[in-house]
Amino acid sequence: MPRIPEKVELLAPAGNFEKLEIAVHYGADAVYLGDKNFSLRNFADNFTLPRLQAAAAFTRQHDVKLYVACNIYSPTYEADALADYLRALGDIGPDGVIVADPGVFLLVREIIPHVPVHLSTQANTTSLNAVRFWEKLGVRRINIARELSLAEIRAITGHCTAEIEAFVHGAMCVSYSGRCLLSHYLSGRDSNRGMCSHPCRWRYHVVEQQRPGQYLPVAADDRGTYIFSSRDLCMIEHLDRIIESGVHALKIEGRMKSINYLAATVKVYREAIDAYYAASETWHVKNQWLAELAAINNRGYSTGFYFGSPADGGISSTNTGAPDSRLFAARVVEDSTGDMVRIQVRNKIFQGDGVEILTPGSPVKRDVIAAILDEAGTIMDYAQPNSVVILRLSTPCRGNDIIRKMVP
Repeated sequence: MPRIPEKVELLAPAGNFEKLEIAVHYGADAVYLGDKNFSLRNFADNFTLPRLQAAAAFTRQHDVKLYVACNIYSPTYEADALADYLRALGDIGPDGVIVADPGVFLLVREIIPHVPVHLSTQANTTSLNAVRFWEKLGVRRINIARELSLAEIRAITGHCTAEIEAFVHGAMCVSYSGRCLLSHYLSGRDSNRGMCSHPCRWRYHVVEQQRPGQYLPVAADDRGTYIFSSRDLCMIEHLDRIIESGVHALKIEGRMKSINYLAATVKVYREAIDAYYAASETWHVKNQWLAELAAINNRGYSTGFYFGSPADGGISSTNTGAPDSRLFAARVVEDSTGDMVRIQVRNKIFQGDGVEILTPGSPVKRDVIAAILDEAGTIMDYAQPNSVVILRLSTPCRGNDIIRKMVP
């Protein structure tokens, strides 16, 4: 039988400091992030060492765990730079460092033995024996391979001491546990160094050898076919089953995703997890959770391999999937005072626009922008992106709440 943790951890991505604040605001128990050189998302903003230090202080202040990704496959020539980085990271003192490369693991254990080691999904841990191998070497937590079913995960969690972590939401890679060389060969950008150009999302046609120049679509739409493009993972409807499999942490993918995506996914999974622990026997998925996740950009949802191989291969028929049906309009800068709220504008807004306010722990609230004022108090008809203005709303807002308007 699986060992059921006291309460599963909700682990959220943080591609920059603002996203870190959003993840914490909407209820993440832990966040994972990386620096600019040694993590697998080099096109996220990521963190310098001083910003990592600030992130550690921020998460401690809010009683949130901080895990730092160092999950590259590292060549010999950067060994000295990596060692220097790990010494600095040891001084910062994160709650865990995420690795994949055995060489990086060795350096971590030698240089910062006081920092717990978490094993990345990039390490392809697919069996109980592999878990036992890593836990005997001192790995605290293992992000299990995405190709495992719930039954296989249950068989592991009941027979190991290492914590098991599993993805529950976000983009899926067509390659085994994300270890792909397609980007490197087609565009010179190594996905195992965090520079993937996502060729699995490109449009493809078939060309018959005797008919050069005649591009034949492969049963998709008029733009081509996306035969390598995986659907996004979404386990919200089966959250009870994955919790009961004995995993210690539920992980959301998306260090490069938008703030709108991050706020919505963390909010939904936070509410769903809390609802499960409040009444596990009667837990059921709520329509508002499904609607919220459907409203953010996705390539169609799938349960991945949790219930066996996807019947349709888990492949999306399009590149973009469902676009956001609500436009990210603004981030609330500070708690509202009366009916006035100070915001940072992200997309152009007008007086009279209908909006939604996304607040942690409560249903989405709808409102109308009654007035827009600049910081001197002058009334404006509209506000441009990247400006800071004051809105008159009837709904109270909290700092870091997200304001959206409906897309026509």
